[in-house]
Amino acid sequence: MRVEGDSMLPGLRPGDWLLVRRGAAVRPGDVVVARLPGDETRLIVKRAAWREKDGGWWLESDNQRASGRRDSWDFGPLPPGSLVGRVVLRYWPPGRR
Repeated sequence: MRVEGDSMLPGLRPGDWLLVRRGAAVRPGDVVVARLPGDETRLIVKRAAWREKDGGWWLESDNQRASGRRDSWDFGPLPPGSLVGRVVLRYWPPGRR
């Protein structure tokens, strides 16, 4: 998956490519890929902040000041079925920390 936008700066930058493990267990603090509510064809990369009592996940951007950022502050918690997987590796560009 390719990162677009500035919402996950400084850890992830536009143009970064990520390896996502589909269906992997998610814990608070993990970076995840989820389907955007209202446009299920669009995927977003966010940090899983906490799990709600009903099982939904609260997802947040690392950079809350990014223009156009969309996270649970906008659409609320996401049901577990909306999470595609957990990010396990940034593989491009190589050598960047």
